[in-house]
Parts: sequence; structure tokens; C-alpha cells
Amino acid sequence: MGKAIEMKDADAAPSDSTAARTEKKETAEQPPSVSAQLATNVSLLESAVRAKETRLLVGRLLRQTTAVRKQLTAENLADFVKNVLPRGYPGTSLLLTHLNKASSAMETDGTDAPAESAAASSAVGLLPELETYAYLLVVTFLVDKKLYPEAKEVVTAGISRVADFNRRTLDGLAARLYFYYSLVHEHTDTLADIRSHLLALHRTAVLRHDEYGQETLLNLLLRNYLHYNLYDQAEKLRSKAQRPEVSRSTQQLCRYLYYLGRIRAIQLDYTEAKDCLQQASRKAPSSAVGFRVEVSKWLSLVRLLLGEVPEHSEFTAAGLAKPLAPYFSIAQAVRAGDLVAFRQVADANAAVFAADKTQNLIVRLQYNVIRAGLRRINLAYSRISLADVATRLGLASVEDTECIVAKAIRDGGVDAVLDHANGWMLSKEVVDIYATAEPAAAFHARVAFCLDIHNEAVRAMRFDAAANTKKLETAESARERVIAEEELAKAYEEEEGI
Repeated sequence: MGKAIEMKDADAAPSDSTAARTEKKETAEQPPSVSAQLATNVSLLESAVRAKETRLLVGRLLRQTTAVRKQLTAENLADFVKNVLPRGYPGTSLLLTHLNKASSAMETDGTDAPAESAAASSAVGLLPELETYAYLLVVTFLVDKKLYPEAKEVVTAGISRVADFNRRTLDGLAARLYFYYSLVHEHTDTLADIRSHLLALHRTAVLRHDEYGQETLLNLLLRNYLHYNLYDQAEKLRSKAQRPEVSRSTQQLCRYLYYLGRIRAIQLDYTEAKDCLQQASRKAPSSAVGFRVEVSKWLSLVRLLLGEVPEHSEFTAAGLAKPLAPYFSIAQAVRAGDLVAFRQVADANAAVFAADKTQNLIVRLQYNVIRAGLRRINLAYSRISLADVATRLGLASVEDTECIVAKAIRDGGVDAVLDHANGWMLSKEVVDIYATAEPAAAFHARVAFCLDIHNEAVRAMRFDAAANTKKLETAESARERVIAEEELAKAYEEEEGI
């Protein structure tokens, strides 16, 4: 009987170990809590500040914050603020007050933080980066909840606090606060009120050699001017503002190229506008669908103004088909040279074009539609009366049609001759295109594009700034280094033999 009991216990042992392994596996697969992830971010921030490593703060820390952003709640942030900021600190009451407005269920009766957290925090030893990070988390949460008045008050307090410090490890977090500062004012329609403050912040960033702040604030100022259609002032600021030679942020570079492309498009410099918008579209991350939509709208219109017709696939890419539908209809009308269809599409989507601030370019496209229609007529007929041309293009009078045809011939859009006496348009014979300079011009444009990409890649490479100051190794020191390495290798071999 005793043996049976012993055998039964022995059989039960493996099942217990299997259950333990299963429990450990389930525990390991369970994702960490929000509090644990925020604690990890705090430790990463502190280690990056001690090492003065700004790339960790701008890159890894903000990426981890984005990953946990959707899981944040008012309760989690309240606990985080109580644990990080010292008791009685002015910023603590402000943050907790607005978190209480975001969640009525959160307790704000002054409950004490855990003893270990209160002991770990002190007003003297508080890192400015940690304080700024707390402001950033609360502002992000309030913006996600669309509580813009509360977010405006918090971000204003955070920026005034950041202005008291001049630390390079604080630049990346401060730049993100500047972004939300402009965003909440844009949502509350008070962008014009902060323009002078943004200019002062940009001037301070230049004096402090804050490259992250310079790029971010310049883009925010350009967006501020373009929001009110102040293109001349935006160009004056852009041409005189100081920018780093090498961009510290790909996202800010994409935004700068987008704003520059818009300015150049309004200034009739369509070639440079196309280059800037294409670079912004290529450099933008694939996850930034909204930004790619805005760039595609302007890029499609600029290409149409240059006489190019975008491919159908550019309007039907993933996430772009629905918002680009009005622009696809415009491209179809321009390609067909149908002025009546163009006016119908422009009138039907006038509100969309006004919201996108592209109505100015839409008005300019009318001449391109007429020129495309003239080109089709020129290829189809060797001789046609101006009255028939006016009828086919939907123009009001023959006199206007004659002036438009004359301008198209002068610009080189139509290869024809006007017979004013008889009221005809006579088409010339089609010549061999390879006998013209057009193939050479296209080849030159492709070579220039490849050279530009090569130059940008070289400028984007990172070099050691102190490489030229290091002394060259002498022959004697090199000989001593080789001998020391050989002795060290022999010592390792002897230890392995023992």
C-alpha cells in the first residue's frame, strides 16, 4: 500500500511541474502594464541624461511613448505624476487638476503617493527632462481626448518652465512641446495670437544652438503663416531664418519640404515646387498617411500645371483613393481638355479645394485644360475654323479663342499657325521628336535627379567631428600596441590550456 502511495506521488510530480511551466509561460507572454512601461521610460530617460545622449531621448524614448500612448488613462497618468513630481510642487497640482477634468472618476482629494516614491522625489534633485516628460504625457493625453482648452493651459505652463533651462538633453522633449503648443492653438483658432511668441522661441533656440527647436519652430512658423495665406511673409522668414546644415529629424525635414513646395507653387516656380513635394513624399514614413495625402494633393496639381499627367496608380494607392477623388476628377478633365467637365468638377468640389487651400491652383489650371484641348484638336485636324475651336472648347467668343490660340502657339504648347483673315488654325506637320532637344532635356533631368540623391546621401552621413583633431599614431606606439596585443593573446591561450 505504501508503494502505491509513493508511485502515485511520483506520478503527480510531473503534472505539477508542467502546470508551473505553463503558468510561467502565460506570465511571460502577458504584456507589461502601463505603469511598468512608464517606469521603463523614466529609467531610460535618466540614463540618457546621465550619458548626455540626445539620440536616445529623441528616438527610443519617444517611440516607446508612442507605443503606450493609446493605453494611457487619467488614473495611470495621475499615479505617474504623483510618483515622479515632488509633493507640493506647483506643476503637480496643475497636472492633477486637468487630469481630474478629463476623468470624473479619478480621485483628487489629495491622496498621498506611495512612501517610496515620495522619498525618491525631491524638488532639488528633480531632472528638468523628467518634469518636461510629465508635461508631455499629460498634454498628449488631453489632446487625444480633444480637451484643447485644458491642453492649452498645461502646454503653456510646460513651455514657460522649459524656458528656464538651457540643456541640450532637453531640446528634443521641448521641441515636442512646441509642436503641441501650436496644435492646440490651431484647434482653438488662435494661431495668430502665438506668432510673436513662436518668433521669440525660435530666436532663443538659435542663440542656444538648439537644433531640434530651430527646425520645429521654423516649421510651426511657416505653418502659422500659410494658415492665413501669408505666403510672402513665410518666404521672407524662410529665406532669412537659420537652419542646421544637416537635419536632426526626418519628420521635420519632410514638413519643411512640404511647406517650401507650397510656397514655390504659389510663386509660380512649379519646377522647384515639384522637386520639394516629391522629396517630402519619398522621405515621409509610410505610416504618415495624412501627411502623404496632403503632399499628394499639391503634387498632383503642380504636375498638372507643368503639363504632366500623374499616373492612375498615384490616385488609387492604399489610403489615398477617397481623399484624392476630387483631384483625380480634375486630372481626368485636364487630360481630356474638357473645359465644361473641368468647371463642373471645380464647382462641385469648391468646398474641398477651399479647405485644402488649393483653389488658387485650380483656377490656374483652366488655361492648362484649354491648352490640352487645343493640342488634341491640333493633332486631329490639319485645318479648323476658330468658331469650331470655340465650340469644342466651350469658350464664349471667337475673339477670345483667337487670343488663347495665339498665346498657346507663342508658348510652344501648340504647333500651328493662325490665319486671321480666314479665321482658321492651320496645324503644322508632326516632326520627329528625337530630332529636337526634348530627349536631351529629359536625360539631363534624370541625371540631375540622381546627382541630387547622391549629394543628399553624402550630407546625411554622420562623421566624427573630432576626427581631424586626433593625433596620428607613431610607428613606435603602433609597435608597442601590437606587442601588447600579442602578449594578451598568449595569456588567454595559456589560461585556456590550464
